[in-house]
Amino acid sequence: MLGKTAGGLFWLFRYLERSENTARLIETGFRIALTRPAGSDDEWHSVLQTAAVDQIYAAKHGDVDQENAIDFLLRDKDNPSSVLSSIAAARQNARLTRTALTREVWEAINDTYMGLKDTLAGPVAPRRLPEVLATIRQHSALVRGAMHGTMLRNDIFDFCRLGTFLERADNTARILDVKYYVLLPSVTQIGSDLDNVQWETILRSVAGARAYRWLTQGDITPKGIADFLIFDSRMPRGLRFSVGKIASNLAYLEESYGQRHSCHDQVDVLQARLQHATVDDVFEEGLHEFLTEMLNDLGRLGGQIEQDYRFLG
Repeated sequence: MLGKTAGGLFWLFRYLERSENTARLIETGFRIALTRPAGSDDEWHSVLQTAAVDQIYAAKHGDVDQENAIDFLLRDKDNPSSVLSSIAAARQNARLTRTALTREVWEAINDTYMGLKDTLAGPVAPRRLPEVLATIRQHSALVRGAMHGTMLRNDIFDFCRLGTFLERADNTARILDVKYYVLLPSVTQIGSDLDNVQWETILRSVAGARAYRWLTQGDITPKGIADFLIFDSRMPRGLRFSVGKIASNLAYLEESYGQRHSCHDQVDVLQARLQHATVDDVFEEGLHEFLTEMLNDLGRLGGQIEQDYRFLG
């Protein structure tokens, strides 16, 4: 496969995943705002940090408030990670790689773009926000469903999956990193209503609240949540699960092309760390330090994949 095509597929699904992740972050901020009548704008600053767009927002708007933050994250063209910007970028990459996609996948992506372009043509009123965010998630699921149901399990599929799970792992690590101070609350906050809402919010932002309750009978603890989102191989938005999928798809590419690259060695090291470390090791090292290293490693891995498979030609 041409490197340019591989890169287009990779970024198509990174942008698609990013649009859903951004929608989930907005829902998280909105839920906290509803439960915190005072000081909820601080949470929107946290959401902007998680999305890594706080500096772009500050340059355009200055002070953070809910209305501007939601609009910036949903539909601002000056924000390259807004839902609308991400979907537009995904569609552009889909057009460039049209011949590598099935008709069903292309139509799902095109319908997603056309539908969300209309939905986000103007500012979204707070009363409509839950409905709009659900629509974004549903569109993302439809594209993934079309991909899983119609595409061959070949190198095309592998590059699509690499983009999905690199973006997903990065997002989960960012959520935990921005919230690491929540995972280590002061003694006066432990067990408070605010503390419990924050725990629930972290889990909701990665669609893990119900699964976590099933596994723990609702016993919410700092180490329990960190363990679940970092090390549980059953959690589809967790770090170990996502890195495992990256490793398996890179292994398929190695087998298909008969070539091993530096990215294979990098992901093996990353996967081994997540398989053999424990949550106690992480807290002893420092959660922030562990996640910072993880984000750096994921960034390097993404860059190495681009280089090894010659995305730029």
